[in-house]
Formats: sequence, C-alpha cells, structure tokens
Amino acid sequence: MRSRFCFSSLLLCAALLLTGCAGVTVGSISPSEYLAQRRGDVLITGKLSTSAQEVLRVIGSDADQCTADGQACRQALADSTGLSDEQRLSALSEVWLQVALKAGKAGGANAGPSAPETIEAYLETARHAYAYLFFTTRKPRDRAFEDRQTQVRDYYNYAVQQAITGLFSRYRQSGLAGDDALPRVPQVGAWRIDTDLSALELRPDDPVPQALIPAASLTFSGLRNTYRRDGFGAELVVETNQPAPSPPSPLSADNKTEDDTPPYSEMPFPGLTALLRFEGADLRAVLATHTARIVVFDPYRTSTTRLAEQDIPLAANFTSGYGLWLARSDFARQALRSLFGSADGLTRPRIYLMQPYDPNRRTVIMLHGLASSPEAWINVANEVLGDETLRRSYQIWQVYYPTNAPLPINNFAIRQAITETLAHFDPGGQAEASRNITLIGHSMGGVLSRLLVSSSGDKLWDALLTSYPMQGAQQQRIEQRLAPYLRFEPLPQVSDAIFIASPHRGTPFANNRVARWVANLITLPVAMLGQLNDISRDLMRIAPGKQDIGPLRIPNSIDNLSDRDAFVQMSSGLPMNPRVHFHSIIGNDTPGVAQALSSDGIVPYESAHLDGAASELVLRSAHSVQENPLAILEIRRILREQLLLTPRCQDTPVKLPSVGAAEGRPCSR
Repeated sequence: MRSRFCFSSLLLCAALLLTGCAGVTVGSISPSEYLAQRRGDVLITGKLSTSAQEVLRVIGSDADQCTADGQACRQALADSTGLSDEQRLSALSEVWLQVALKAGKAGGANAGPSAPETIEAYLETARHAYAYLFFTTRKPRDRAFEDRQTQVRDYYNYAVQQAITGLFSRYRQSGLAGDDALPRVPQVGAWRIDTDLSALELRPDDPVPQALIPAASLTFSGLRNTYRRDGFGAELVVETNQPAPSPPSPLSADNKTEDDTPPYSEMPFPGLTALLRFEGADLRAVLATHTARIVVFDPYRTSTTRLAEQDIPLAANFTSGYGLWLARSDFARQALRSLFGSADGLTRPRIYLMQPYDPNRRTVIMLHGLASSPEAWINVANEVLGDETLRRSYQIWQVYYPTNAPLPINNFAIRQAITETLAHFDPGGQAEASRNITLIGHSMGGVLSRLLVSSSGDKLWDALLTSYPMQGAQQQRIEQRLAPYLRFEPLPQVSDAIFIASPHRGTPFANNRVARWVANLITLPVAMLGQLNDISRDLMRIAPGKQDIGPLRIPNSIDNLSDRDAFVQMSSGLPMNPRVHFHSIIGNDTPGVAQALSSDGIVPYESAHLDGAASELVLRSAHSVQENPLAILEIRRILREQLLLTPRCQDTPVKLPSVGAAEGRPCSR
C-alpha cells in the first residue's frame, strides 16, 4: 500500500515537472499572417511593428507601457546600452511616428496636423530615420534587402510630408513671407528650419504656392495608372496662385489682339520632391541638433541627390499634378461652351506646358479633335510621362483651341501660339526644346497638325482668284487680309508628326442629318466673325452668287470636316515638309470590310491614310483610337524610335540636371 502510494506520488511529480518544462509550444501561420508580422507597422496597422516590439521587450518594456508613458519609454530606448544603433534608431523613429499620428488626430485649438506638438513629433521621426539610414555603421546598400530599412524609409518620407505640409499651413496662417516672396518657415518649439530651393531654378515671375498637397493623398478615376518613382523624400503637389486663364482675345490677320494675354501657361499643379536634412556630420551631432533644412527638387530634372557621401535616389510622382489639373480644369464643359459660341468659351488657342519648361528636352505638342480639349489626351500624356526613357527626353505641351473655328483660322492662330511660346522660352531658338518637335493630332487636331507642316504656296490664293476675280486696290486689300490664312509654310521646328484618326480629305459623316443639325447649332463668336465679315461682304459684291464657292467662306468646324468642303479638298493635296517623318494610326470599327473601305465610324480609312508615311497602324477601334492601349504603345514606340533616328551631337555637350552629367545634345536630322 505504501509502495503504491509512493509510486503514484512519483508519477504526479513527474507530470508536474514535465508540465513546468514545456515553456515553448509550436504552431503554424498562413503566408498572409507571416507577411503581416514581417511588414505590418504603425503606418499600416496603427500598431508598432514586430521589430519595434522586439526592441521594447529587450529593454523590459512593451507597446502598452510605451503608450502609457511615452517620454520614459523614449528615454529608455535612447539610453539603453543593450541595443545596436540600428535597433535603437529604427524603434525611436516608429515610436515618435506613433506620437505624431496620435497628436495629428487630436481635437482642440492647439492640436491637429499643423500644431507645434504634431510637427515636432514628425521632425523627431524624420531625424531618427535619417540617422538610421545614413549615420549607422552599415550603409543603405548593405541593408537593401531588409524589410526594416524599407519601413524606416517610409517613416522618413511620411514624416517629411506631414512636417512640411504642417509647416506650410502655419506659414499660410501667419502670413509670413520674406522680401523675395519666398516662404520664411516659422520656428516650431526649439527647432530652427530653413529652406533650400536652389534646385528648382525658380524665375522671378514664378507664382507663389497657395497649398502643398501630399501626392499620396490623391486618387483619380479616369487615369489608368499612377506613375511614380520609389526613393527618398516626400512626393508633393504644389497648388499655385496662378489664376485660371481667361480666354484671350482672338488674333486678327494683322497680328494684333485686344489684350496682351500670352497664349501659354505652365502647369499650375507642379510636382515636387522634398527632403529634410538635419545638421551634423556624425550620429552624435545629428541626434543633438535642432536645425533642419527643407530641400526641394523638381523630380523631372533631378533623380538623385548626394547625402552622407552617397548617391540617393529621389522619390517622385509624375501623375498626381497632371491628374489634379485635369480634375479641376472643367475642360469638358468649356469645350462644349466654346463649340456653341458661348461668351465664356475659348476664342483663341492656348498652350499648356505639362511640366516646368526644360530647354534640354524635346517638345511633343498634342492637338485634340472636335468638341474636345486636353482631356482627350488623359492617358496618352500620362503613359508617355510614365515611361522613364521618354520622360528623360521629352516634355509635353497641349494645345487647347476653339473647335468651332474654321480650319484656316485655327491653323493661323495655332501657328502664332506655338511661335510665340517658343520665342518666350527660347528667344535664340537654340535649345533642344525648339528643335525636332513632334506633333500628335487626333481627328481635326490631326488635320491641323498636317497643315502646320505643309506649304500652301499660291494654290489656295489662286483658287480664290478663280472664283472671285479681282484686281488693283481691291485685290491688294483682300490679299493683305487673307494672306495669313491662305499662304503659309511648314513650322521649321517640327521634325515628326503622328496623325491619329485624322480626316485629311474630310468625312461624309459631316454631311449626315445629325451632323448638319449640330452644325446649325454651332455659332462663331462675334469677335471671331469680325475678322472675316468685311472680307465676306467684299467677296459677295465681287460675285454675289458664289459666296459659298472657293477655299474660304465663313464655315464652322463641322462644315470644314466635310469631304465636300472646298478648303479641305484643296488643302489635302498640299505638300508637306520633306524633313518631317510622319506616322498614321487609324481606327477600324467595320469588321468584315476590306481595309480600303473601312471606317472608324466617323473617318473612313481612305481619308485617314496618307501615302509616304513612315508607319501606319490600323487598330480595331472606334474614332477615339488615341485612348486605345495599343495606340498608346505605338506612340511610345515612335517616340523611342525618334531618339534613335536622331543621334546625339557629342561635340555640343549639355548639362542635364536629371542625371548630373554632361550628355550630347540630339542633332537635327
């Protein structure tokens, strides 16, 4: 009995001992849970990352204790000798970010994103991330495959974004400005902050920013892709106080306007990349300083910067500024107001630069079609600028013109607008931006693009004389007024053209009942009619029964697109500049029909086709073929090919800020 009791007791003790030793158990997790543990952090989940929690446990703390007594937690992290610099700095950066996020959401008069307490916490976040990245033993390249470095980089970028936008908000609220109209950043707590805008190459007439918008906070419908570049720094969009351009007065044949409004304007929402640099040449100095400098870059010009004797790639967003401009432009409604001749419609072409003017990049000029606007190029422009090779070599200008105006008037006015814009930005005409220009035109914009590279000679004028015989002073007077519309030569700066669904020989669609009904609703503005009414009356007196005959009367745009229109019939045969390499992209929305008889539903193939094209692509598409992804790929192919066809002149080096090295300038063909 006693031995049995002893044996039972031994078994019980053994069981207890075995249970006490089983301090570790094992389980399994899914791949998604594994990734969440590895990459979840305060930015993604609102909770400290696994890495930060591990560091806190090493010093005898945890996330809850750190939240309850943040100051003591941060001090313990800073003072602990049991941590490496990388562990300490990465954890402090994330803990400070948690503080900043909480302060930014707090209510009250002295709280919120631009409150001093919030900005100071973001500055501390950025400072500790900056120290981790550049002032620890290992360099960023040594940690290239580590998740933790990516997290800390994101803490820095986000903290810089929030600190700078918060500081700018305080600047706007306080009304502080220096003598040169550039921001004088207000001091926050013990922090002294200055700015370095030298990389932007600002001009004296550049507009003062009205707001700084984090690019990451914007989403767009209508844009297929958002193009950005991973790297270091905050991606921002600047909202300038550049007013929305009012329609300038129409240009008359004697080249005078009622006002001096320029026909060009630069992007009112340019993108920027901003950094915070902290004073100090070593870790101790960086952690002790309360001096920081905001350094701002144009991401189109600069792709890397030098930090701690290392070349660091800069982050960039190439879509958000463009998307914001389109979203706030109201182009769709204005285009219709212009088509039907409303008083607030467009009466003269405007040229919009999609990025700050760069003399070292080639220029692509896009012209939309009937009843349209720059919105016709939403994805074309975005995809071109999203291509790294093309972005480094090209800049995009978009022509916005009144599509109710007759082709001769728009041809003349667009020529004037392009010439004036080039003369403003490059008076000497020597910059790469003024040479080897590419025109891309859709529909009526393609017809205008072809006119811009064509020579009329005396063909149009002689045709007018055939219908309206005149001589002497009367002929001189009318010839002087009509010469800009009937006599023109190719724009010498243009070397390439891409015609998309362009009715070069007109279209029978313009003659159908619906098109004629719409044409009857189209009204030309009184100011525009004034350019030609006197001439029209003179021609009617010369030949009263022939006012609808000849190359020029006062038609509207739909009249001009008819395959019966006299101007279209005669101008379609005008010779193009032999220097110009041209391409055609044509839609086919009539399956089962021979290509020669096909149509995109608006423009027949026989009108869009041009002999002598360097390439022709026919796509299964309706008339808006420029939005077809295959058409956009073709445009990108052509633009890339142009760079290969035009070699670089190695004897004329040009400094390209985007790469920081001298490269040859492309030669003219």
